[in-house]
Amino acid sequence: MKILVLGGSVFLSRAVAVDAAARGHDVTCANRGTSGSVPGGAALVRWDRTEDVPAELAETAYDAVVDVARMPSWVRAGVATWPGAHWVFVSTVNVYADDSIPGGRPGTLPLRDPRPDDVDLASDPEAYGPMKVACEEAVRAGAASWTVIRPGLIVGPGDPTGRFTYWPVRLADGGEALAGGTPDDRMQVIDVRDLAAWIVTCAEQRTSGDYDGVGEVLPIGDLIARVRVGVGSDTTVTWVPQEFLSTQGVEPWMGPEALPLWLPRPEYDGLGSHDPAPSYAAGLVLRPLADTARDTLAWVRATSDAPVTGITREREAALLAAWHARG
Repeated sequence: MKILVLGGSVFLSRAVAVDAAARGHDVTCANRGTSGSVPGGAALVRWDRTEDVPAELAETAYDAVVDVARMPSWVRAGVATWPGAHWVFVSTVNVYADDSIPGGRPGTLPLRDPRPDDVDLASDPEAYGPMKVACEEAVRAGAASWTVIRPGLIVGPGDPTGRFTYWPVRLADGGEALAGGTPDDRMQVIDVRDLAAWIVTCAEQRTSGDYDGVGEVLPIGDLIARVRVGVGSDTTVTWVPQEFLSTQGVEPWMGPEALPLWLPRPEYDGLGSHDPAPSYAAGLVLRPLADTARDTLAWVRATSDAPVTGITREREAALLAAWHARG
């Protein structure tokens, strides 16, 4: 197949290009050429999507297009250029309007209202989900066939966010680790390589429909235990209630003062517990989470600038001391 990957140099879109090229497809990556190289076996065509489509791309008939964009105007222009291709659009679970409902799947959860204009997320981060809804609508309206995939937390080697990466690194360090909430809180992650492989399969098979690109729903205590196995750690984990963390100014999810993977409950009970069964039935295959943790740690150790977000060890130690002092 002739596959056009809009992106191809960073994390998920790069993993898609790697997988597609490994299967023998004719892969073209279109990007600005400023975020890194495209993988071997793939061709690069430079394109800033705020500008017109280069003739080299516009005049080529592609069998499939993979797009991860968040700007609705970019997606509308892309679909108008290659309407006959099978589109695999990578959306997000942030399109759902209610994050508190566990076990949701496409068709059972309400969506946010679409926002068809392009918004600077630095000034309005809440526009992310509504813009992705508008992008989905553009794909459905303009493409001859399409797959919409809504990932949750994508993890693994190359992760530019450092959210999950915090845990393999922290557990490998040993000692006593701080975890937020309760070990029974539910969470799910998906390895970028498994998601990429499924995206290519959907392109090959012209899979139709909306799917959540999510992994197995796990008690977060089990998730952390599997990470610990993957990195060969004997670290002890102390669970601290969210009420205490909030009074101490700890942020959830991501950031320099955040505890990664911790989310306030019950308002986020559904964010990490989408039903993966429809995606499994459509061909999604997952590797063991311990393997993802092991490979993520190896990538961090081999990469000098690998991002790892979250509280510092000093901050963690202070929080643990304050918690234990309460008796």
